[in-house]
This record gives sequence, C-alpha cells and structure tokens, in this order.
Amino acid sequence: MTFKNKYSNRAKISERKIREIIKLFAIDLNASQITQLTNLNRNTVNRYLTAIRKEIFESCQKESPFNGEVEVDESFFGARRVKGKRGRGASGKTIVFGIIKRQGKVYTEIVPDCSKATLQKVIRGKVSLDSVIHSDCWRGYNGLVDLGYKKHFRVSHGTNEFANSKSHINGIESFWGFAKTRLSRFRGMHKSTFHLHLKECEFRFNNRDEDLYKLLLSLLRKNPLF
Repeated sequence: MTFKNKYSNRAKISERKIREIIKLFAIDLNASQITQLTNLNRNTVNRYLTAIRKEIFESCQKESPFNGEVEVDESFFGARRVKGKRGRGASGKTIVFGIIKRQGKVYTEIVPDCSKATLQKVIRGKVSLDSVIHSDCWRGYNGLVDLGYKKHFRVSHGTNEFANSKSHINGIESFWGFAKTRLSRFRGMHKSTFHLHLKECEFRFNNRDEDLYKLLLSLLRKNPLF
C-alpha cells in the first residue's frame, strides 16, 4: 500500500508516521531510538533517515557565496593516526575543508588533499573577492592575494599562536569540535555515508537557534522524499 502525503511521493507509511520520524530526527535521536519509539521496522527508519539526510545535503550545497569576515581551515576525520604517519591527511583520514562567516554559517566540503590548487578552487567558488580571509599558515593558503583577495590574515598554530591582534580562526575550530563530538556517537560509520552525516552536522550548526522540526517540514514539503 502506498500513501500520498506532503513529505513523500511514494510513502509506504502514513504522513503522521513520517512527521513522527522527522520530529525525533530533529531532536537528534538515533535510528535505534526512533525505531523503538515509532514501532517501525529498523530498515524502514534507516531508509527515511538516509532520505532526510540526502535532502539536507542538497540544501546545504546550495548555500550562497560567503562574504565579510571569513575563516578557512581543514580538519581530519576518521581513525586515530597510525604510529609513525605524519602530515595533513596522514593514515587515510577523510580530509574536510571548512569555511565559516563570522557570526554566521559554515560550509564544509570533503577534499582529496590539502594542496594549494584544491583549497583555492573551493575558496574561489564559495568566498567573494571583497571578503577578509583568516587562516592558519598552511602553504595551501599561499597566493590568495594574487587571486584577488586583498585582505588575508594568518595565525601561526606552529608557534602555539591561536589568535593575535589581527586574526583568529576560533569560529571554524568551534565547528570542528561540534562535528567531531557529535559524530563520535556513531562509533564509526561507512565512508559512503560520511558526507551525509557531515552535512547534517553543518545543517544543525547553522540552524542551532531555529526550530529544526519546522525547518525540516518546510524543506521536505518543497522537496518530498523518494
């Protein structure tokens, strides 16, 4: 039996049940908890949670370019470093590049490496030229002024300097802490779904002062599941 409703084009469960899943997802319950509270099959719950995360991913990808005071940084997600392996992205970790507008939203993107070409490509696509960019001293950020960004300030983490009179990247560091703490609850996840969980962290962080339940209902009415 297929149900016609506002949130799914080919639902096998009622609109009321879908709203219940969305509500429990909004308050950040996991699949096991949602399965127990809704009395639905675990596979059904997982299917809907994955579909919700895919819509969140698409929504986050459409964010407008950043301007004003902007911080950029990379972080590494995954297992602990293998002994003896050093450097950015060592031991097969997933590399995530982040951009945050101070007092505003964050944008994340999984990148293959921390090279100058890779990081500059993301920055050019997401940060307007009139922005003030703050970063650490990683060489991947060399040459931003040559690209047309007139103001680029750096903080040297290598000398244990995490802020100075001109610059800091505390905003993006705050997001990394939030994301890693939240993702640690999953006790590991498949690489094929990591991008969905990352964007969920981004969505929750960017809308931390909003009613996520109402926000998700609005998003899914415009973009029904399945």
